[in-house]
Amino acid sequence: MQEQPEQPFAPGLSARVELTVTDADTAQAVGSGDVPVLGTPRVLALAEAATVAATATRMPAGSTTVGVRVELDHRAATPVGRRVVAQARLTKVEGRRLLFEVAVVDGEDTVAEGRVERLLVDRQRFVERASRAS
Repeated sequence: MQEQPEQPFAPGLSARVELTVTDADTAQAVGSGDVPVLGTPRVLALAEAATVAATATRMPAGSTTVGVRVELDHRAATPVGRRVVAQARLTKVEGRRLLFEVAVVDGEDTVAEGRVERLLVDRQRFVERASRAS
C-alpha cells in the first residue's frame, strides 16, 4: 500500500497584503469603469495575492496553486491615496482544492469580501500544458 504524502496545508492558514491605491489601480486605469477609485480587478488581484501569501511558506517543492473560482462582492469605493488590506484565510482543504475566505478592508470599512478557490498543481507540468494549448 502506497503511503499518501502529508497534506502541507491545513485550515486556518492566513495572510494579509496591503496596497496604497494609486492612479494605476483605478477603474479608469484598468478599464473596468470610468471613475477614479480602486477598480474591481485590482481588488480581486489583491485578494488573490493574499491567498498566495497564505500558502507560500508551506508550498511543496515543484508545486504551485492556481486560481480556479472566485466569488467577490465589491461593496465600497476606495479613493486614490487610501490604504487597503486584503486578508485571506484557508477554510477548507479537499485534496488539491483549497478554499479561502477573503476580505478587503479600508480601516474599519469592508471594501470587498468573498471566496477564492485555488488548486494545487505541479508547476512544471501546468506550464508545459499551457504552452501546448497556445
